[in-house]
Amino acid sequence: MNIPFTKMHGLGNSYIYIDGFKVNLLEQDLPEIARQASNVHTGIGSDGLIMVLPSEVADVRMRIFNRDGSEAMNCGNGLRCVAKFAYESRYVQQKTFYIEAKSGVVQATVHLDDDQLVESVTVDMGEPILARSTIPMETESGGLFDEVIHEPFRVDGDDYHVTAVSMGNPHAIFFQEQIKDAPLYTLGPKVTNDDRFPEGVNVEFVEVVKHDEINFRVWERGSGITQACGTGACAAVVASSLNGYLERDQEVTVHLDGGDLWITWLGSGSVSMRGPAVTIAQGNLWV
Repeated sequence: MNIPFTKMHGLGNSYIYIDGFKVNLLEQDLPEIARQASNVHTGIGSDGLIMVLPSEVADVRMRIFNRDGSEAMNCGNGLRCVAKFAYESRYVQQKTFYIEAKSGVVQATVHLDDDQLVESVTVDMGEPILARSTIPMETESGGLFDEVIHEPFRVDGDDYHVTAVSMGNPHAIFFQEQIKDAPLYTLGPKVTNDDRFPEGVNVEFVEVVKHDEINFRVWERGSGITQACGTGACAAVVASSLNGYLERDQEVTVHLDGGDLWITWLGSGSVSMRGPAVTIAQGNLWV
């Protein structure tokens, strides 16, 4: 099968984008196509595959498949790239429009360069989900609707503290004195598969630099270490505010391995994310 593709990235978090307006793929084939395309040795190489599709409830729809073939609920970097793809493909005409993800519908606004190409995108990510039962995280002592803030969390006999937030997908945030000391390779894969998170979880490590700046690293559910995670950056800012490190209505610069995002947890409750979207290459995938 010959499938046209576009490879794009948001801060190094790269996906293979398939134009579902033009290409019809069988549902049962999507996980395997994602695995093949993502393989850096025998495929194109990416963190996963994203289908860009028509929507009945928004201007455009996205479906996200991780590197391991599992389907994700949401992806902040993917949303920005889908916005760029949809606008430059003329599937939308206006600069502000709506994108449907598995987790719900969000609003995106594209910002253009001098050549009228999309340079960056602002996404209203909606309100964070804080209740334990809807993150979801199993309860050990608190109630189902309690917030999980600086909660003791033991792994293999070692004690940590976790703050849990969902941005349509679940995140476990751990604070570090120095980001360089974050146990990304050891704690990341253990927590992402921990039974206390029945649907798995993205694992973030955060160093608060000052009132409007944090450092961030991530182990993503289904993909492992990635250069950036947009929903994770949003969750990290929310978690930092819940722990008293940051203020609401303050734009925060989040330094990720792939570059910077600008996140604001608005007083209205929504989280705003602003960042770049970049096209890398186009071609044909043979599967």
